[in-house]
Amino acid sequence: MKSIFLILLLSVLLFNCKERENIIYLSPAIMVLNSKKTKISKGQLKSWHHKDVIEDTIPGISLDKAYKEILNKKKTENIVVAIIDQQVEINHEDLKDQVWVNPNEIPNNNTDDDDNGYIDDIYGWNFLGNAKGENVIKANYEFVRVIRKFDSSFKNKKIKHIHPSQKSNFIIYEKSKEAYKEKLKFAKKRQEYGDFLVANYPKSKRLLKEFFPQENYTLEQVDSLYKTHKENDEFNKLIYFMYDYIKYNLSEDWIKETKKTADERLSKLMNIDYNERNILGDDPNDLNDNEYGNNIVNNHSKVLYHGTNVAGVIASRRDNEIGAQGILNNCKIMVLSISPIGDENDKDISLAIKYAVDNGAKIINMSFGKDFSLNKEWVYEAIKYASKKDVLIVSSAGNESRNLDNQDIYYVNDLDYTTGEEISNNFLLVGASTYSLDKGLKRPSSNYGKNNVDLFAPGYNIYTTSPLEEKYKFASGSSYSSAIVSGVAALIRSYYPNLTAPEVKNILMKSGTSYHIDVEIKQEDGTKKMVPFSELSKSGKIVNAYNALLLAEQISKSKN
Repeated sequence: MKSIFLILLLSVLLFNCKERENIIYLSPAIMVLNSKKTKISKGQLKSWHHKDVIEDTIPGISLDKAYKEILNKKKTENIVVAIIDQQVEINHEDLKDQVWVNPNEIPNNNTDDDDNGYIDDIYGWNFLGNAKGENVIKANYEFVRVIRKFDSSFKNKKIKHIHPSQKSNFIIYEKSKEAYKEKLKFAKKRQEYGDFLVANYPKSKRLLKEFFPQENYTLEQVDSLYKTHKENDEFNKLIYFMYDYIKYNLSEDWIKETKKTADERLSKLMNIDYNERNILGDDPNDLNDNEYGNNIVNNHSKVLYHGTNVAGVIASRRDNEIGAQGILNNCKIMVLSISPIGDENDKDISLAIKYAVDNGAKIINMSFGKDFSLNKEWVYEAIKYASKKDVLIVSSAGNESRNLDNQDIYYVNDLDYTTGEEISNNFLLVGASTYSLDKGLKRPSSNYGKNNVDLFAPGYNIYTTSPLEEKYKFASGSSYSSAIVSGVAALIRSYYPNLTAPEVKNILMKSGTSYHIDVEIKQEDGTKKMVPFSELSKSGKIVNAYNALLLAEQISKSKN
């Protein structure tokens, strides 16, 4: 035993157990005594999420163990994973060999060779671009779109005045106005902060130059200056500004970008009169108006960088001795760009899912979410379409510290809030865990829900690819939890192609590792309480690649 604070409550799961050899060992339940923060070495940090809780005392997904003990001699098939997200830097050194190339399309001949409705779609499709090469970068929040659509019908009205057929729309409209009001407060505070930075940085710099003409001051010198001038509040504010500037390694470019982001949150994301679809020239309320977008999937990837981060978690090369390590090599990433800075449009989500299905993806990863949906029925139909075509969809649970069971406004989800029933059996919603075997096992900001969230996966300090100059970064959030589950699902389907999407979903949920740990959650009133980790999702577990592959092999063999 490598850890004195782990007690293993061994459990076995039985599947088709007519004979003793059909009993397979899965998922020990882990009880933690004298729990404490898990110490991770620098060598482990970049791949902690691949570690095993028993062998390494790190609550990862046991991927290293799976490669060592199960996958080293097995044959595999290539599998296509669609990344429905922001753009992906397809020329990144760790991803360039992992990008899907449409086998039925001739590059740059301005012809729809495969007759799929998309011209020269070599690597996927950019639903946020136009024929001129222009791109949507900033877009409305969905609640802004709701207000714009219904304001002329519902403004200043009470629900008693609304026709029964329109009451559901009225309720969404009212919730959107509340969301707008709350977000407006935040947006104005951020704008004030941006104004403060821009106004005070030059003042602070001029003041410090009086004491240090060469502008070569250190953090300690600025701190000393601050302490010796405590009687002058205005003076000290400017010194303190420079102290933070040095301490947090800020830059003039960062200040300008912070100011720009704050201004554009109000002028674009929150502006009812701003409509980003004017760039695309389509009607966002007409699903059949689908001749828009372009084939350039990476021209703004340094700004719309999230897709590159997500792709690296799944598909970074494992054998090139550089950068990050993904879940598997034998996959190809199909890039479907729909995510701006702001909220995704339901039309783009729906069409991207259908594109992925029709062009050979077996796994779809969607690491995004929003609180409202104007045309959720389009997305539901696309999810059902993927289900009929045996495609698994994995989505992120979000990062607002919310219990999704108490919400009816989180999308994308496979739960129809009007009926309380799931619309398909091919959809997984994933929360984020950490490497702490204590009350912090759930990442504090991760959403959760016994009825809505299916399982958890690592989503804290995940080392992955970046389109920026540093090429790699650590990233956190349920986006990366979703990507990890997509990667494990792709691993299963590449080694056991006879398994269906519902079977893979079931395998992932049943084979995860259970942790008998009470974790801390934040309640709606701001207070915190302790709850069993097992109560945060349907499965109560963290995905485990080793166990999933054992179970996949058992079920695959039983079908032959």
